[in-house]
Amino acid sequence: MQITSKFTIGVHTIACIDCFKDDYKVTSNFIADSTGVNPVIIRGVISQLKEAGILNSRQGASGITLAKPLDKISFYDIYEAVDSVKDEGLFHFHEHPNPDCPVGRNIHKATDSRLKHIQDTMENELKKIKLSDVIEDVRKEIEAQA
Repeated sequence: MQITSKFTIGVHTIACIDCFKDDYKVTSNFIADSTGVNPVIIRGVISQLKEAGILNSRQGASGITLAKPLDKISFYDIYEAVDSVKDEGLFHFHEHPNPDCPVGRNIHKATDSRLKHIQDTMENELKKIKLSDVIEDVRKEIEAQA
């Protein structure tokens, strides 16, 4: 079980865009420098966030901008936008339990609904966390270090 790093890259990307929007043209190369991630990966994440309506990006002078206010963007929005969890769900169950084994024959019945509940609970928690709270904390840390 693992959520891809695209999720945290998406959060970091949005933080860069908001924190530097008044001082720099925020580009994929700029974000790559901040994240330490290859610009090609950054461009892919930006594309997914743009497709989800979270970011705007155009060639030219404007760079990358937010498409909606930070308090309208949740962790869940980013998680969903960057395909953090594939269609099989957070818990990828092994495909071929032995139907001749009593455990193999019944393991899905005993665990699937529980695993789904865990994923639903996590996703509901992600919906409660807004990027405005994260950016506020980032700004406080930056000010404390100045």
